[in-house]
Amino acid sequence: MARSYLSDITAFLAVAHEGSFTKAAAKLGVSQSALSQTVRNLEARLGLRLLARTTRNVSPTEAGERLIQAVGPRLEEVEAELAALTAMRDKPAGTVRIAAGEHPAELLLWPVIERLLPEYPDIIVEIVVDNGLTDIVEQRLDAGVRLGESIAKDMVAVRIGPDMRMAVVGTPGYFAKHPKPKTPQDLTAHNCINIRLPTAGSLYAWEFGKGSRELKVRVEGQLIFNSATMATKAALAGAGLAFVPEERVLAHMKRGELTRVLIDWCQPFAGFHLYYPSRRQPTPAFTVVANALRQKA
Repeated sequence: MARSYLSDITAFLAVAHEGSFTKAAAKLGVSQSALSQTVRNLEARLGLRLLARTTRNVSPTEAGERLIQAVGPRLEEVEAELAALTAMRDKPAGTVRIAAGEHPAELLLWPVIERLLPEYPDIIVEIVVDNGLTDIVEQRLDAGVRLGESIAKDMVAVRIGPDMRMAVVGTPGYFAKHPKPKTPQDLTAHNCINIRLPTAGSLYAWEFGKGSRELKVRVEGQLIFNSATMATKAALAGAGLAFVPEERVLAHMKRGELTRVLIDWCQPFAGFHLYYPSRRQPTPAFTVVANALRQKA
């Protein structure tokens, strides 16, 4: 059946059910003349009389009755399914796949997801931990997490974390043997723990700023990781200086396990955002997750 028949058949079924063009027109919110013309058009296209019209009532013909029996239940099933889909807004279900780096996955996504899932037992969340710049469209992911400054303009971006700062840290024991750096340039004399960027494959140049000045320092040392977690562990072991997100080492600094230097050179920058394609219609399950992650103003 051509899709263009659907609205005409719906109109016919309404008239047949009400036994009146006037009542059916009121129910459908259209004029009686428009409804009558719709049914006549359907009859003309089928080449069959579907309704027997008298001055007092309207009743289906044999062909009309057959159409009612054949199509009526199926349309009712469609309406029931649409109603069930609408109800999903109150009980979201389905899988939500999000790509995120190790840091935001651990410190931003997981605490929220841990609290959220018991409330929504029909939602499944898959977190793909990837420190590279994953193409979420190509990988068929629902969303990704990146720093605000690195999100493409054709994406919808939702802030899920505060502004961030980096921290240069080392153990008290390390600084007992090495003078504390007073400027970023002093780092060239230190054993620094490097991070290799997964996308470019190069070593990350430590970025600093103070007032209008911005500096990138390429440091050297005996260790290279592609993980801030491992860089932090190495710093805690006294292996050198690490340059990691502040949140990752706050507890260690509070306990005196790590000492921070160059604080005034580590300026805040745009924090993590959840991003997804602007042209994609979010599912109810994704909307629940995104709203839970959204940072409260």
